[in-house]
Amino acid sequence: MSEPLSLHDIGRLPTPDDNVAIAIRQIAPGTAVLLPDGPSIVSHTVLEGHRFAVRSIKPGEALLSWALPFGHATRAIHPGDYVCNASTLEALKVRQRDITLPAESNFADHLEPFALEKFALPPPAKVEPVAEVSTFSGFLRPGARGVGTRNTIVILGTTSRTASYAHQLVARLNSTHKSIPGIDRIVAIAHTEGGDAVEPNNAEEVLRALAGIMVHANVGAILAVDYGDEAITNRRLQQFLRENDYPLDEVLHEFLSIDHGLAAALSRGEEIVQQWLEPVAAFPRSPQPLSALRIALQCGGSDAFSGVSGNPLAGAMTYEVVRQGGIGVLCETDEIVGAEEHLMRNIKSVEVAHSLLHKIARFKERMSWHGVTPETNPSAGNKFRGLYNIALKSLGAVQKKDPRTPLDHVIDYADPLTAPGFYFMDSPGNDLEAIGGQVGSGCNVIIFVTGNGSITNHPFVPTLKITTTSRRHQLLIREMDINAGRYLDGEPFDDLVAESMALLAATASGQKSKGEIAGHSQASLWRNWSQSDATNLPKIRARLKPDGQPLILSSNPPHSSCRTERVGLILPTSMCSAQIARLAAERLNAAQVDGVSALTRFVALPHSEGCGFGGETMYETLRRTYHGYATHPNVGAALLLEHGCEKIPNDVMRRYFETMNLPLDRFGWASVQLDGGIDAVLAKIEQWFDERATDDDPAFAFDTNQSWSGISVGLLSAAPVTPNTADQIRTVAQQVLADGGSVLLAENDPLLANARFRTALLGEVSPRATLANGEAAKTPGLHLVQTDSTHWVENLTSLGASGVQFFLGLVGNAPRQAHPLVPVIQLAESDALPTHHHTDVDLVLTEDPTALDELLRAVRAENHTPIANQNNSVDFQFARGPLGVSA
Repeated sequence: MSEPLSLHDIGRLPTPDDNVAIAIRQIAPGTAVLLPDGPSIVSHTVLEGHRFAVRSIKPGEALLSWALPFGHATRAIHPGDYVCNASTLEALKVRQRDITLPAESNFADHLEPFALEKFALPPPAKVEPVAEVSTFSGFLRPGARGVGTRNTIVILGTTSRTASYAHQLVARLNSTHKSIPGIDRIVAIAHTEGGDAVEPNNAEEVLRALAGIMVHANVGAILAVDYGDEAITNRRLQQFLRENDYPLDEVLHEFLSIDHGLAAALSRGEEIVQQWLEPVAAFPRSPQPLSALRIALQCGGSDAFSGVSGNPLAGAMTYEVVRQGGIGVLCETDEIVGAEEHLMRNIKSVEVAHSLLHKIARFKERMSWHGVTPETNPSAGNKFRGLYNIALKSLGAVQKKDPRTPLDHVIDYADPLTAPGFYFMDSPGNDLEAIGGQVGSGCNVIIFVTGNGSITNHPFVPTLKITTTSRRHQLLIREMDINAGRYLDGEPFDDLVAESMALLAATASGQKSKGEIAGHSQASLWRNWSQSDATNLPKIRARLKPDGQPLILSSNPPHSSCRTERVGLILPTSMCSAQIARLAAERLNAAQVDGVSALTRFVALPHSEGCGFGGETMYETLRRTYHGYATHPNVGAALLLEHGCEKIPNDVMRRYFETMNLPLDRFGWASVQLDGGIDAVLAKIEQWFDERATDDDPAFAFDTNQSWSGISVGLLSAAPVTPNTADQIRTVAQQVLADGGSVLLAENDPLLANARFRTALLGEVSPRATLANGEAAKTPGLHLVQTDSTHWVENLTSLGASGVQFFLGLVGNAPRQAHPLVPVIQLAESDALPTHHHTDVDLVLTEDPTALDELLRAVRAENHTPIANQNNSVDFQFARGPLGVSA
């Protein structure tokens, strides 16, 4: 028998008092290891990052990491035993790895509210200031705006309604700044919030974040764009800035409303930015003290090593910045639950402690209104990499606050940073939504720790990404900046801190991060939540599930649906893979040669979900919607692109497709993290589609001039309708059904509130939802979809997943955005839509229905592409429903 391995050979203890260790590599069952109590045998496969017992643990005894509890033994645990809870076992089964697992779990999660009255707060440690001030080269902004690390022109979509405008304008200007030294980038900030007419519950959070962006030190100039009739408008934002003393007058800025047509607004936006190029480029860099740095501390795609290598390194770097007089900002409220004691061991005062606990209690209460708890936070990727529950994830996450650094301040989401020191900011655990708040607070550098290898970047704040293990760093070396795994490999921690601080100063001075070189970024804000108390929860949970049967059957439908085109779809399973999906589609379209490929075009569906959310209903919505688009009638080939650490990774979708009896080899599968980063995964995607470029598909035939047979049409409206409009749209719906097609509407669409439309179409049939949000329609006919949203783009997204191939939408006083995959024909009533917007829609209705009939024929015959699709004024956004909430 071979000599037993030492504990150091296979594991690490975060503190000597712990009774479980973290495996630094996969350990085979039967491995002999010398533990503190003597030689032991490893019981089962222990994956890298998972934990095994180093001492005997009695039933009911706490399992400890960082000398704090994350679970209690449900039975006797012996040295060498693999420790696991029930949810992790379930997650591993879904991953379908060839490993030996125990039949049942051996510990239950530990999560108890922190009792401040039982804890004696020690006096805060004094941070010794540095003897010598360090500097970097930054942009000293006028007045109270601080110091920038980048000099950027920002196009801000004030709400989701103008998200596509921001992207369109940046695309026009993309090459403009490159010939002008001094301007880092022209970027779009496009987000999902504030676009409805109804006041959102997150209005204050959104306004604070937008206000912070407007005056951010990394912004050389900013253009904010709205339509003027949203819940959050430029006028309201400007008022908020003035009332709260933001230094708006000290930044080049303009507020622009799209009130004279989209083309005119794009021209005006371009004109404004052109006038800014020279003055923005003239801003100089100059030596600035390191005290001007405001560090956003983040982690995403966390693993078990985040708390022992990456997060301590980020914490030590921030400690050095705080010693210089700078600022560090920790956030993600649900990711400190279970680890409060670590923060309380070095906190400024009892008042700060109470404020912190109040933020936690408020966050938990908000989640409870939606039927969820902080335990929903760890993703499938987290669990696969050894973070069994929220307590364990939190214990690792809070290591981003160095034990030597006192917690000085607790603030709300996107509150301005007003004094030096270390902050905690209230936010969800969703990384990108949290970053939106940190940037809104004024952070000018992001330190992002990632175990799995998250590739995320912010549009105008540089992101330094720290990997936790050398193995993962080498896999993603083109995307990652700092390898904290070197500490696990034996390098001195202080040397790694010094080297990383030098990189931090260089990056703040203008050296591009790996993410900036890659050229992709994402932005998000704390998403709205639907409930304001728990009153509606029982009623929502008791709702009947739609049965999938149409309210009215189609007449003589064909045996299968008909394609109107054959699209290659890259479907991202999270926000963090969304921009890579977009890059893939752009490259595939650019490389396509007419007549060679059987695919008409390539489409990506970038979105903001898949990571930090809570609630089983959202899981179900995403699984249904991904399935709906992957099997959409117009999709000839679909590839699912995971980031690698999301809540619904590819393994989950494989299992879901198997339950639908779908052959898995029908789809492509790619992973940004596991396939080796951006360049490698783009090459894999291109190869997969290239192998399908000449597939024969007889189902592609489509009668472009005659019948709607086998075609699904989605109807939607943004305003009440007149009798004439109701009649014209109803006539189209009846014709589609009579031809053997399907008609789909959102359950709460304003069209259904029109008695004339509803009675003529439904007769005595009572309206009710027949399809769940994102559910693919199987039986042709008239379907109402339970979208739980009044948001135009969210309803496009939901209905598109149900199989819609053409949208017919009535806008109100302004045009709307279209769908990336499905044509959106926009109609308007002349009395509702101002004349200057008439060129932005496809048809202004008259009393004569002939014009609508001719328009539909032209679109079906491919003689007319809907205006919004022509202009690439498209967006894609998931409805979270009544119980979806950020976590």
